[in-house]
Amino acid sequence: MRVQHITVDCASPYELASFWSVVTGWPISAEDSPGDDEVLLEPPDPAMAELLFIRVPEPKAVKNRVHLDLVPTERTRDEEVDRLTAAGASVVADQRTPEGRGWVVLADPEGNEFCVEKER
Repeated sequence: MRVQHITVDCASPYELASFWSVVTGWPISAEDSPGDDEVLLEPPDPAMAELLFIRVPEPKAVKNRVHLDLVPTERTRDEEVDRLTAAGASVVADQRTPEGRGWVVLADPEGNEFCVEKER
């Protein structure tokens, strides 16, 4: 088995995919445009799962049961948190420790949680 998509239910697929494109650096599929009910982010490696954003009528109501843990590759964790909050994310929980370890839980513009871990 191979994971084809990680799917995110949302109200505004193109807008949310645009946010996640900033987060990941992955482009929105050339086949997708504003107003589409499904919008795909294409990863740089075809072996990786794609991110698929699908319009649903109901709003997010509870905490995510599955979320992404992201590790910075070009910046520090703290620089990424600053970059992502400037792009529209909000801080849900700050789990950074005085020793510099830990992670930050963020929410995307529709409230879906994800974590930014310490760079390696």
